[in-house]
Parts: sequence; structure tokens; C-alpha cells
Amino acid sequence: MKKLTSLTLGRGVCALACLLAAMGTHAQQVFAEKQAQGLARESFPEFLELLRMPSDAVKAEDIQRNADWLEQAFRKRGFATRQLANEGRPLVFAELGKPTGKRKTVLFYMHFDAQPVTPAEWKTDPWMPVLKARDANGVWQPLPLERLQEAALDPEWRLFARASADDKGPILMFLAAMDGLHKAKIDPAVHVKVILDSQEEKGSPRLHIVMRENQELLKSDGLIVYDGAMPATNNPGVNFGNRGSIQLDLTVFGATSGPHSGTYGNVIPDPALRLADLLAGMKDREGRVRIPGFYDKVSISAADKQQMASTAPAPGTLEKRFGVAKLEALAPNPVEAVQYPSLDILGLSAGQVGAKAANAIPSVAMASLNIRTVPETPPDEMFALVKGYIAAQGFHLIDTDAPSAEERAQFERIARLSMIAYPSTSTAARVAMDSPLAKWVLAGVRAPRQIEPDKVRMGGSTLPMSGAVDVLHLPYVVVPLVNADNNQHSFDENLRLGNYIEGIRTIGAMLTTPGL
Repeated sequence: MKKLTSLTLGRGVCALACLLAAMGTHAQQVFAEKQAQGLARESFPEFLELLRMPSDAVKAEDIQRNADWLEQAFRKRGFATRQLANEGRPLVFAELGKPTGKRKTVLFYMHFDAQPVTPAEWKTDPWMPVLKARDANGVWQPLPLERLQEAALDPEWRLFARASADDKGPILMFLAAMDGLHKAKIDPAVHVKVILDSQEEKGSPRLHIVMRENQELLKSDGLIVYDGAMPATNNPGVNFGNRGSIQLDLTVFGATSGPHSGTYGNVIPDPALRLADLLAGMKDREGRVRIPGFYDKVSISAADKQQMASTAPAPGTLEKRFGVAKLEALAPNPVEAVQYPSLDILGLSAGQVGAKAANAIPSVAMASLNIRTVPETPPDEMFALVKGYIAAQGFHLIDTDAPSAEERAQFERIARLSMIAYPSTSTAARVAMDSPLAKWVLAGVRAPRQIEPDKVRMGGSTLPMSGAVDVLHLPYVVVPLVNADNNQHSFDENLRLGNYIEGIRTIGAMLTTPGL
């Protein structure tokens, strides 16, 4: 065997460094902005085709149609694909080649289902993509879709359609990036697996089950989630965790029927008022939850707080965007605020309102609450805290649909509290920013524009990653790619073309970044 001298070893290290540098330079050329614009233009026909396919997860036939289309799109790029059974709403799995050498395997997650739509709220058909540009007065005006084939795409143009940003856009960015690699004859630096979720907008209630059933197939060294919006500055960003989400349904009971408000006003207790009083006591005027113990287990270091302050939006940004005079004052800035659990009212119901209101005291009043959990505040513990608070306000809690006659006779205040907690989304998770996966992601996200990514300790939204953490035992990182003002989950959802092009560059850079 040839003896390895320090000179020989030094030459080997130099050669390897030169090779990696050459690979990086080649990849940078492939995914330079001009080249990425070309890849975007070539991908737009497929993007428009996919956007025209409704994908509300409630409709199994829509999900199946989208799954079939996506399976073919990945297969066309050389992926081996299969649909993973999910009670009529299959997920799509794709894998490029087989693991070779020492390459790590990365599982990339996106979802193709969409939020339900109320067509009357949209200015255009939500399932018919429309290209728009702002006029001199700042009003969005439609443009012919043919302009997507122009040589120089205006990055400020936007495609309006349901799921354009959340989350079909990132899927097509990924496919376009794979096309760029294929044209340049560059192999990804990691072994690529992809899973496309079909029920993310419904809380992915069975994702953990699908992952358990396909544990060997999905086995990987890390998970990358392409979902969510970039920082308001549109600088690159990386999220190292997300909050969980649970729903609490609270019912306060009144009389057995709706008493006449004239005859029985001041006589029969009003459950709507009792519910309102109960809810109002849960938070103070500054937005801090009053329920004892709600924040007790959460601890944030001074260094983390300083880092959050540096990436927070400028004061007034969110106020202007959402038309409010002041933000809640739980924390000094919005980034730090979402590191804590939150409590909000999703909806209230008690009788009718407006022209439909009847002169009757409601017999029941209901509220649905949402708690966003953090890793230190598991769902069962938060449920117990709220339950204890309600009991402390003098309510007798039942676990049946309605109180019995004996309970009505014995207890002045009666309520029921139940919890909806999907295993895929109820638990929060967080990954260390200095982990190997995190460092690899940061290097790839930084590469296209040489801008240091905004590092978010934990994003405020909820993603169905509990299954990946609990079942697959995978570290994961979230890489948002779409514009912050994309109106996801609302009407007139849109994707900025500049983000689409940059997304192709970012994914391409990540796929060609060595070192994981």
C-alpha cells in the first residue's frame, strides 16, 4: 500500500476542495437568475395545468386526480413513484435512483391539497390562474398568460389562484430545479426522496399512520419542508421548528329550551353572557393569557431573544398590513411572541343575529378555541390547564352531550369542554440551529443571493411534522419560499414570480450543496 505522506494528503484535500468548488461554480451558473428564469418559463405550462385542478382535501376525487398528475410529473423526471394509501386520499412518494456511496438521504415534504374556497370572495375564479400586475394606482390588473413566456419576466407580476403559493408553487419549483440539474448533467449531492401530502390543510390527520406504514420506504437522514412564507423583507429564511395546534370546543348550557326574552329576561340565566364572561377572563387587554401556568414552562435565552429582535419586522409593518392600531403585547416583537403558546377564539355560536335574531334567550352557547402549543407545553397539559380554569370559575364540567335533569337541578353553571388534537399536528417540535442538517440547509439557502438567511427559532404556524419526529425520528427544517403577502388561506391567494424564480434557485442550490 502506498504510504500517505503529509504532502500526498495535502494534495488530496486540495483536489477535493477544488472539485467541490468547481461543482459549486457549475451549479451556480445553472441556477443563476437568468437561467432560473428560463427554467421558470419552461415550467409554467405545467404549473398552470396543476393550478386548474381543484384540490380541496374534502373531495377525494380531486385529490386522486392531482395525485395521478403529480406521479406522472415526477416519473417524467426519472423518479420512481408510488401512491401511498390514505383512505381514498393518497399521498405521492417519489425517489430518484438508489442510495450510493456516502450520500445522505433527504426527504423533501410538500403538499398539494388546498384550503377550501368561497368563490364569491374572489375577484376571479380561484381555480383558473390569472397573471396580474399593479397599475400606477397600485390596483392589480390582469395580463395575458402568454406573457409568462416573455424573455424578461417582471418579478413583481403575480399568479392569482388557490394553492399557487400554498403549496403547489414549491412543488413546481422543485420540478423545475430538477430539470435544471438534468440539463446540466449534475447529480444531486444528496439522495432525494419526496413525499407530497394530500391533507395538510385538514391537519394531516393520518400522516403519522401513513409514515408508520411506510417507515422503511421513508427512511432518511433529514426532512426538508418547503411550505410557508418568507420574511416580510423577502430575504431568505429558515425555520427550525413549528408550534403545534389543538382545538378546544366549549359549550355553556342554559335552559332546556330558548325562553322568551321579554317574559324571562332578568329571570332565566343567559348562557351566551356566561360564555362571554368566561372567555373574556382568559386573556387580559394586552393579550396575555390569564390561565394560571399557561407560560410557566417556557424559557427563552437572552441570546435567542436578541436574535429574534434582529429578524423581527419593523414596528408598524404588521399593523399596517392587517389594519390594526396595536399588536398584542405578550413579547417585544412578533417573532418572540410566537415562541410562546397562544390562545384564540376561532368562532362563537349562540342563537341568531341581525334580521334572523329571535326574541329568545339561547339555550346553549358554544365557542371553538385554538391553542398553538410549543415543545414545552404538550396538548394534554394545556387542555388540563383550561379545564381547571373553567372549573375554578364555578362551572361543573360534564363529558356527555347534555346535562341530566339531576345535574341541572344541582349545578348553577354547567359546561362541556372537549379537545380535537390530530397526532400529526398537535405536538410542537424544534431542531437545534447548529445541527448538521441545519448547517447544510443554511449553506444552500444562502448560496443563490449570498444573503445570510433569517434564522427563526420556531415558526408560529403549525405543520404536520409530529409524525416525522415521533415515527421516523427525523430532524427537520422548514424552508419557506413564497412571498409573505401571498394571501394563503384567504381569498385572492397569489404567488410573486420573483419568488418562484428565486425558489428554483434555492432548491437547486440546496440539491447541489455538499457536506451533509
